[in-house]
Amino acid sequence: MAVEVKSFIAASEVTEFHLALGQTLNYRLALKKEKPERILYLAISQDTYQDFFSRQFIQDSLKEYQIKLLIFNSLSQDIVLWKE
Repeated sequence: MAVEVKSFIAASEVTEFHLALGQTLNYRLALKKEKPERILYLAISQDTYQDFFSRQFIQDSLKEYQIKLLIFNSLSQDIVLWKE
């Protein structure tokens, strides 16, 4: 397993999402070539998941590109949800 953590603290969450999506897709391609057995997860805070990732466009993008999420509590650093 590999995890890419993103904070989404910039002024534009949409820009942050575009950057995270592009990086995730590129990392997944690199892992596929070098370590195909590894699964890549995009890690985001629970607040980001509830506030931004609940939007329909974001949900559609995650489904289209088959992005796996790891959602964590930013205060306790505990994993709240693995979403495939």
